[in-house]
Amino acid sequence: MYGCCMATYKKLSGTVSVWSNSYNAPTGYGQQVKYLVDRLKRSGIDVAMLSNFGLEGTKSTIKTPHGKVPHFPRGFDQYSNDVAAQDHDTWKKLNPDQKDLLITLYDVWVMTSPMYDQIERIASWVPLDHETLPPKVEAWLRKPNVTPITMAPAGKRQLDDKGIENIYIPHSIETKVYKPTFELPGNRNIHEFMKTEDKFVVGMVAANKASGLLHRKAFSENIMAFSIFHKKNPDSVLYIHTDPLGSGIGWNLVELIKAVGLPMESVAFPNPLEYRYGMAQEHLAAFYTGMDVMLAASYGEGFGVPTIEAQACGTPVIASNWAASQDLVSEDGFLVDGQPQWDASQHAFWRIPSVPSIVKALEMAYERGRGRSQASIDFAKQFDVEKVWQESWEPFLESQL
Repeated sequence: MYGCCMATYKKLSGTVSVWSNSYNAPTGYGQQVKYLVDRLKRSGIDVAMLSNFGLEGTKSTIKTPHGKVPHFPRGFDQYSNDVAAQDHDTWKKLNPDQKDLLITLYDVWVMTSPMYDQIERIASWVPLDHETLPPKVEAWLRKPNVTPITMAPAGKRQLDDKGIENIYIPHSIETKVYKPTFELPGNRNIHEFMKTEDKFVVGMVAANKASGLLHRKAFSENIMAFSIFHKKNPDSVLYIHTDPLGSGIGWNLVELIKAVGLPMESVAFPNPLEYRYGMAQEHLAAFYTGMDVMLAASYGEGFGVPTIEAQACGTPVIASNWAASQDLVSEDGFLVDGQPQWDASQHAFWRIPSVPSIVKALEMAYERGRGRSQASIDFAKQFDVEKVWQESWEPFLESQL
C-alpha cells in the first residue's frame, strides 16, 4: 500500500505494454492511456507505451508523475503491425522473472500481424460500436490468448450473447477536473467568453474523421436537426468542438452548415491551434459548462467519453438509443431513435440517428431550460478514474500478473 495521509493503492508487480494512441495524444484514446499508464506506473508495474499514433521515428521516454516510462514509436505500418509484438517481446525480456501482459486499446480488427499469436497474454480493451458484432472483431476476441475487456454495458451484453467470455471495465474521467466550471483562467466567465449569456447553447464534441461517404459521428444528421430546431428557436447557437474543415480526413463542415441553411453566425468552433494540440482539460470543462445540452447522437459509440465528461459538468446529453450510448445517459438526458445502416467495410450494422427524433430531443431540452443537472453530475461519478482503477483495474491486473 502507498502511504498515510493519502489514498491507498495496491502494490502490484509485472511487465505490461500498452498499445494505443500515444500517452496524452489529443485524442480520446490518448487521454485514457494517460490515466492507465500513470496508474500502472504508480502501482509498481513495469510499463511501456507502444504507439500506433502520436510518436514516429525514434524511441522516447514518457515522464509520468510516478517515474519514467519507455515510449516505443509507431512502425512503418499504420497500426504498428510490423513492430508492436516485437516491442512487447523486447520489453518483457528486460524483466524475465515477471509475468507479462499486452493491453490493447483500439479497434482490434486492425491487428493483423501473426506475431500477436506468440504473445501469451493479451487484454484487448475493445470498442464495440456496431449493433452486430463485426466478424473480424469476433475472430480476434475468440483467440485463446486474448481476454476481451468491454468498456460499456452494451458491449458486454453483445459478447455475452455470443458466448465470448469478457470482463467489463469502463472508460473513466477525472471528476476533480470535469465538474461545473464557470470561469476560464483570468476570471473570464464562460458565457461572457462564448458570448452566449442570452443564448441556448447546444454543444457537440466529436472528432471530424470520416470513413468515405459515411461519418460515424453523424454530423449531417445532427447539424440538419439543429438547423430545423434553430428556425423555431433563433436564440440558440451550436458550438462544435472539432476541426471544421476535416484536415483531409474528415468533412468540410462549413459546406454542410451552408447546405442546410444554418446561418454561420449561429455556429462556433474552437481555436484551431488549441484544438489541434489539445485544449487543457480545465478549459474543456468550462466549455462543457457553457453548454445547455450536448448533442452526441452518432451511428454507434464504443464508449463516448464526451458524454460522461459533459454530464460530470452538469450538462444533459442527447445520444443514440443503441450501442454504448444507450447506457451512458442519465435519467434526465435524451435518447434518440434511428434505423439500421449496413457498414460494408465491417460487415455489421450501425444505426443512423433520426433527424426528427433529434429535433424532438432538442425541443425537450429547450423546454427544460438552462442550468446544471445534478442528476447528470451524480450519474457521471461512477466513472471517476480512481473509482474505476480500484474497483476494476486492480482486481483484473492481480488475476493476470
